[in-house]
Amino acid sequence: MKKEIHPENYRLCAFKDMSNGYTFITRSCAETRETLAHEDGVEYPLVKLDISMTSHPFYTGKQVLVDTAGRVDKFRTRQAKKK
Repeated sequence: MKKEIHPENYRLCAFKDMSNGYTFITRSCAETRETLAHEDGVEYPLVKLDISMTSHPFYTGKQVLVDTAGRVDKFRTRQAKKK
């Protein structure tokens, strides 16, 4: 491996799927300001995810509608106006 090309802040982080609340711990160098006290009692830097393997349709086998910005409501409102 080449020396001095890897980040210095590589550490354990908590990743949380905001659509269903699933949390997992893995190593990362992602920048974050928030922390999360995990169920094991240790506080980890928190990285928020919109979608993960527990909510992605490819892994779950079913279509789950994730509406983080109210896009579905805006679409339905536009469609109702057209009728």
